[in-house]
Amino acid sequence: MKYAIFGDIHGNLEAFQAVLGHAAQQGCTDHVCVGDIVGYGANPRECLDLVRQMGCPVVKGNHDEEAVLETSLEGLNPLARQAMEWTRAQLDPDDRAFLKSLKLVRQVRDFTIVHATLDTPGSWTYVTNKFDAMASFSYQFTQLCFYGHTHTPRIYVKGDTVEPLEATSVKLEMGRKYFINTGSAGQPRDGDWRASYATYDAPSQEVVIHRIEYDIQTAQDKIIDAGLPEMLAHRLSLGK
Repeated sequence: MKYAIFGDIHGNLEAFQAVLGHAAQQGCTDHVCVGDIVGYGANPRECLDLVRQMGCPVVKGNHDEEAVLETSLEGLNPLARQAMEWTRAQLDPDDRAFLKSLKLVRQVRDFTIVHATLDTPGSWTYVTNKFDAMASFSYQFTQLCFYGHTHTPRIYVKGDTVEPLEATSVKLEMGRKYFINTGSAGQPRDGDWRASYATYDAPSQEVVIHRIEYDIQTAQDKIIDAGLPEMLAHRLSLGK
């Protein structure tokens, strides 16, 4: 089995379709989503439809949760608040029911998926360094775990110590654990505008992080045409 693992789609249909197309070319047989299907982009419902049609394992992201709450958005910054107000208005009852049903942590075959951290998955804490990763490794009961949330691809390896691996691929080794951020399919924030996702080849025990070009102009035009803040369109080309 070969898995395509993606997340932080954020309503960017063009990027998501490019990821799925590339995954098919890589021979992926299964799909897995680490959350944040909606938020920021102009096609939240279309992205939700694709995920549901695949029937793949999914975990809840913070934007997925925020989209179905009825609480005030006053705590968000103006940009995020406007985007979430718009996103909430786009979702129908089936969309909301699906997002509400998602779990925070799931095991898929021999690996785990979570959006943020394994130690406090519903607190939406960011893992940005090896010290953050240590906390999740303490709650990781499989050799491999995929996560998202930071919009930055990253590989952490735990042997005698926890260290980041400066690479875009890794072959799993016995006696080590791996906590891997797939990067963001729809809104990368590492300075590279291209969509990011990971593949996991179970038989060969290899994980590869891929960067894929997509029709960014159409995605930006849709954001502006929807009346969303222009900065949401502009930041796509900056990878921030």
